[in-house]
Amino acid sequence: MKSNYSLALLLTAGSLLTAGSPLRAADTNNVAESSTTTTTTADSMSKDSDTHDDKTSLYRANELSVDIFGTASEGRYTLEHWSGPRVRQNTEFGAGAGLSYFITRHVGIGADAYSENTSGAFIDSASASLILRLPLGESGFSPYAFGGGGHQFDLGTVWFGQAGVGLEYRFTPHVGLFLDVRGVVPDETKYFGLARLGLRFAF
Repeated sequence: MKSNYSLALLLTAGSLLTAGSPLRAADTNNVAESSTTTTTTADSMSKDSDTHDDKTSLYRANELSVDIFGTASEGRYTLEHWSGPRVRQNTEFGAGAGLSYFITRHVGIGADAYSENTSGAFIDSASASLILRLPLGESGFSPYAFGGGGHQFDLGTVWFGQAGVGLEYRFTPHVGLFLDVRGVVPDETKYFGLARLGLRFAF
């Protein structure tokens, strides 16, 4: 009787051990599948995040840019007595180039120089400014404001202060179109206004 009882216990234990192996295997498979799903989800989120970062990086910190632009300036008399004929008659056109560096996404420093004629100094005016910009989400548009000072080399050698506002549109993270206007106040001559329209190449 004891022998039969012992045999029954051994058979029962063997059955339990045999049934336990598939269960442990199934549990292991479930854990592996869960891990794979989590990894796939994390990779998907990472890719979405990268895509989002690419869209919002049209304007970046540690960004160096080069500007090529045309200028149009108006003297104090035209600005104070604005009319179509005066603007057409008194506007001075020129061309120039600039360089800027953004320390953060919103704060940068810049310098530019331009010439409106070729009969005098090669560079008519050069200046430097602090620039504050505000990118508008993922639209590509960024209004900005700037202020600083510089030196005029033609039509009077004077120092001046300046302040202005502008708008830039980025087609890609590296190419943009900008338009800005500024008021220039020399220390010895009359104030005047200057507008710039140009292309910006960012790196």
